[in-house]
Amino acid sequence: MNSEKGTFVISLDFELYWGVRDKKGINDYRENILGVWKAIPAILDLLEKYNVHATWATVGILFAENKQQALLYSPTKKPSYTDKNLSPYLYLEENGFLEDEMHFAPDLIKKISRYAGQEVATHTYCHYYCLEDGQSDEEFKEDISSAIKIASQYNIETKSLVFPRNQFNENYLNLLSDLGITSYRGTEKSWIYKADHNKESKKRSRRAARLLDSYINLSGHNTYKIEKNDDKASPIDIRSSRFLRPVSEKLKFLESIRLQRIKRSMKNAAKKGEIYHLWFHPHNFGVNLHENIEFLESILKYYSNLNSSYDMNSLNMSELCEKSKGNSYGKKAS
Repeated sequence: MNSEKGTFVISLDFELYWGVRDKKGINDYRENILGVWKAIPAILDLLEKYNVHATWATVGILFAENKQQALLYSPTKKPSYTDKNLSPYLYLEENGFLEDEMHFAPDLIKKISRYAGQEVATHTYCHYYCLEDGQSDEEFKEDISSAIKIASQYNIETKSLVFPRNQFNENYLNLLSDLGITSYRGTEKSWIYKADHNKESKKRSRRAARLLDSYINLSGHNTYKIEKNDDKASPIDIRSSRFLRPVSEKLKFLESIRLQRIKRSMKNAAKKGEIYHLWFHPHNFGVNLHENIEFLESILKYYSNLNSSYDMNSLNMSELCEKSKGNSYGKKAS
C-alpha cells in the first residue's frame, strides 16, 4: 500500500427494525425503515457512479427469509442482558407475524453483493450490545458464529465487523480473530466518541458535543494512518472519522457548514496520505431521501476531485485491511 495515498472509506450499518427495536415502537420509525427499500438502491447507484467502494455491516437476521429461518440460525446461547428488553429474541419468538420489509432483507443483501466494490460485513447476528451488563464473551462468540453461518449461505465470507451502537469491547477482539474477522470499525479518539452502554444519562453531554462537532471542528479531522499491529492475528481497527448525519429540517441553514466540515477533513486525509472513514445508516436516508442523496453526492463528487488532484483512492474495510497487512503506519490521528 502506498502510504502517501489517502484513502476514503465508507461503512453503513444495515439494520432495519432490529437496530431500533429496544428504543422505538414499530410504528414510531416505520417511515424510516420502509424508506430503506428505496434508499439502498439509490445509494448503490450513486456509489457505482463515482466508483466508491463501501462496507455494508449487516445484522445477521436480515439474511433470513422469514421468522422460522431467523430462529433456525439463532445461537443456542443468547445474550443474557440484565435489561431483558435489549434482547430481540423474545420479540422474535412471540410475534406470530413479522412484516418482511421491516425485519428481513435477503433481496437487498443480494443486490448489494452484486455491485462492484461493495463488501457485505457483519453487524452481529442480533444487533448485539457488547458493553451491556449480563452478556458474556461466550454469548458474543456464538452470536458472531451465527452471523457468519447465515451469510455463508449466500457465499459471503465475513471479514469485517461493526459493533452495534459502537459498543466496542476490546476484550472480544481475540474472539473475532478466532472467527476470521480481520477488521472492525472503532470510534474516533476524542472523548466525545468514547464507547458506552445504553444509559442515556451518561450520553447526553457527549451527544450534544457530537452534534456541535458536525459543524465546528471540536475533535479534529479524525483522519489517521493504520496503526502498527504487533499482534498480526488481531483484527485491524479501521476507526470512524465522521458520522454522516441525515439532513435536518431544523438545521437546514447550517448544511453548507456541515458539508465544508466533511470536505476539509477529506482533503486533510488526501494531502497527508491518511484515511477518512465516513459512516451512516441506510435508515438515516429513509425520509428526505432526495435531500440526503444530494448531500451524499456532494461528498462523492468532492472525493472524485481529490482522486484526480491527490490520487486519493476508495476502499472498503476488507480491502483496506488487505492493503495494510505487513506495513507500519503512524499512530497519531490528526
